[in-house]
Amino acid sequence: MEVTAESNSWREELASLVGDPGIRFTDKPIGVSEHEFMTKESVFESPESESAVAAESESLKDQIKGFATAWGEIVVELGRGCKDVVQQTLLTEDSYIVKKTKGPLAEISEKLSFLNEFLPEDRDPVHAWPVIFFVFILAIAVLNVNSKHDSPNPMVKKVKVHPPSAARILLPDGRCMAYHELGVPADKARFSLIAPHGFLSSRLAGIPGVKALLLEAYGVRLITYDLPGFGESDPHPSRNLNSSALDMSYLADAVGVNGKFWVVGYSGGSLHTWAALKYIPDRVAGAAMFAPLVNPYYSSMTKDEMSRTWQNWTRKRKLMYHLARRFPKLLGYFYRRTFFSGKHGQIDKWLSVSLGKKDIDLVGKSAFEELWHRDVEESIRQGSAKPFVEEAMLQVSNWGFSLMDLQVQKKCSNKGLFPWLKFMYGDTECELTGFLGPIHIWQGMDDMVTPPSMADYVARVLPSAVVHKLPEEGHFSYFFLCDECHGQILSTLFGEPQGPLETVEEASENDSEEERSDLS
Repeated sequence: MEVTAESNSWREELASLVGDPGIRFTDKPIGVSEHEFMTKESVFESPESESAVAAESESLKDQIKGFATAWGEIVVELGRGCKDVVQQTLLTEDSYIVKKTKGPLAEISEKLSFLNEFLPEDRDPVHAWPVIFFVFILAIAVLNVNSKHDSPNPMVKKVKVHPPSAARILLPDGRCMAYHELGVPADKARFSLIAPHGFLSSRLAGIPGVKALLLEAYGVRLITYDLPGFGESDPHPSRNLNSSALDMSYLADAVGVNGKFWVVGYSGGSLHTWAALKYIPDRVAGAAMFAPLVNPYYSSMTKDEMSRTWQNWTRKRKLMYHLARRFPKLLGYFYRRTFFSGKHGQIDKWLSVSLGKKDIDLVGKSAFEELWHRDVEESIRQGSAKPFVEEAMLQVSNWGFSLMDLQVQKKCSNKGLFPWLKFMYGDTECELTGFLGPIHIWQGMDDMVTPPSMADYVARVLPSAVVHKLPEEGHFSYFFLCDECHGQILSTLFGEPQGPLETVEEASENDSEEERSDLS
């Protein structure tokens, strides 16, 4: 009985310590029903079961999303770490890279500082321009990708390389110049015309489409040539408008031009015509210019002339002029994507110009396209963009003279004692300066390439120039493939057609025939 009492007290103490587990300790063996066991097991294992079910319910999309998020965080941290390393090692004041690039970057930043004027006032240029540059690069990449997936276009004609065909002369500095002749030979020429070509052109242009019979009727010898680096002419190491005029003079001597010659300048070729009037006036009889180009940045232009010059130009053309003036080396990139791409393109796209109605009708004709493509192929045959960059720079740079210098003026020597005494007695020696010969200018009033405002400017600073205004004519419509227009031009310059000159042999034969007719 004592043992039983002690046992009961022990069980009661243990039960008081651990709580009532629902199990009664008796003299019988301890037993737990299967239902109770399963219930307890399910209670203890329920957290693990829930996690297993949750793991099974997690989709593949969530796993990929979590993986990408983790990698994104890793890349961000890696970028921050690289940035800190670069800032602490390469971008310090004492680093080699900073020492070498600090000066040039400062100069570039100073040149580009004018671009900050286009930013909003509340934007910091240091933060704004990197964003703009990134967006620009991204846009270029998107455009390149999209261009590869565009719908197929019609067949694009490829540029052909033709075998050399030009006659060439050797210039005093060792360069070779390619030239081409049309019309009457040298010994029968009443008038000799030399025609420098314009941008993206060659000696093959001349007066496009002019008939040999028309030139013969007026006794005209037309000589065209390739500018340095164009066609088959050797490049010039440091050409300018002065050297261009001298090249023209050397050409005239080499091909046997007797006396003076006329200069024909069309569009961009008029730059070299102006140069001839300035630097070799004694060799030039007169000038005929068509849609002549003048420097669009001339400070002597009035505000109205400047506004009318720029207002109809395309944005790309304005950009090209700006690059030629500020960053000419960038022009090569655009040239290689257009006329150096190996494929022909539309003239208005390549020259970044707008065209009037008559010009649009003309450039759509097969005859114009054939002439234009052949001229372009000859122009770019050397495959170098440098001559074209030089030509673009000449158009907007300082020419070394003003068009007002060509105006005829009386210049009297009044320095020293003797000129003063001669002035007192009325024997002052004076001479005429400027270009003394005739200057004719033909300007289409619907020209959107070289606008009429440029011809108005020339007429204002050169009152002696005769300006022929052509209503409804464009940049190409009057000068290209127009027999009637060519006849009007030669008639204006030389009057009635008189045919070629007679040679000495022909003159003696004619005299002998007249004598025989008299005897008979």
